[in-house]
Amino acid sequence: MTFDKEWAELRSAAAERSMQINGAPAEGGGGAPDLVVTRDDLGAIGNDAYELRTKLSKDGDHARPATFDAATALTNGNFASGSAVLKVHDRWQTHLKTLLDSCAHISNHLDYTKAQHAKDDVKIGGDLASISKLSEYMK
Repeated sequence: MTFDKEWAELRSAAAERSMQINGAPAEGGGGAPDLVVTRDDLGAIGNDAYELRTKLSKDGDHARPATFDAATALTNGNFASGSAVLKVHDRWQTHLKTLLDSCAHISNHLDYTKAQHAKDDVKIGGDLASISKLSEYMK
């Protein structure tokens, strides 16, 4: 099988999977149940993300000063590896910041979602109460 033919088959299969993910079953049945998430679940996941960020911000920075000092010492000693160690230092800092920002984003988003769901529940409850009152009057 040629590369082009294999590539075309893989693209076709991926497109078919994408269509299955993006749509409802053709016959309207046999699908997975609706996703159900409780506020407690959201709060627990948000809390875990916050705790991970807290620990990572403290523990993810232990090697930074020593790595920077080693890079400086190697560079000052005319070792070519000094610049490579400095690249490792800089790359670690970049990825650590990205991971910390991601954990904060997850935590904040889930806290917001939890609060928004609570507001939605109150609004829906109020809407349903007024409908119940109308139903009583129509009897």
